[in-house]
Amino acid sequence: MSRIIAGAAGGLRLQSVPGRDTRPTTDRVKESLFARLEAWGMLRDARVLDLFAGSGALGCEAASRGAAAVTLVERHAGAARVCRANAGTVHRALGRDDVVQVRHGAVGAYLADPAEGPWDLVLADPPYPLPDAELAAALAPLVGRLREGGVLVVERSTRSPEPAWPDGLRRFEQKRHGETTLWFAETDVTSPPPTGAPD
Repeated sequence: MSRIIAGAAGGLRLQSVPGRDTRPTTDRVKESLFARLEAWGMLRDARVLDLFAGSGALGCEAASRGAAAVTLVERHAGAARVCRANAGTVHRALGRDDVVQVRHGAVGAYLADPAEGPWDLVLADPPYPLPDAELAAALAPLVGRLREGGVLVVERSTRSPEPAWPDGLRRFEQKRHGETTLWFAETDVTSPPPTGAPD
């Protein structure tokens, strides 16, 4: 079982996804990540996208800490069910039923819809075995869909190379926590906007 660390639903226990080849974000990594995001003012009233959501723990943490809207995207049916259960638990704790939404499907298929977005914060915690090229392809549709000042966070194994950032995104910080590295990216203002990017 994982838990929400802080915020309106702090201490709340969440269901975990058993038997997957991924691992939940540890409380130490989660606490460091969200302390940083809060210091940057990234959470209050934010629109948040949680890709490769697993149990939805990162998105639910964002909701507890004041995000206005969170979307969890998860392709595995069992994990998507856990996301829905955890979203329901958070809704009851917050007294709202419209904060966390779950989309069952592949990340690429979800991002193929140009009507989705823009977002203030995107959290991407793909399975560690996901090939680097597939991760790069998953990140590419985010170009032009982060709001001004928005941040993309990618969680990867420390043994993995830095993600291949698509033109239009640039890494501005990284933080290593043992076997986990967090990569922080933002819109690259020196790159021209992609054709057809939303305003």
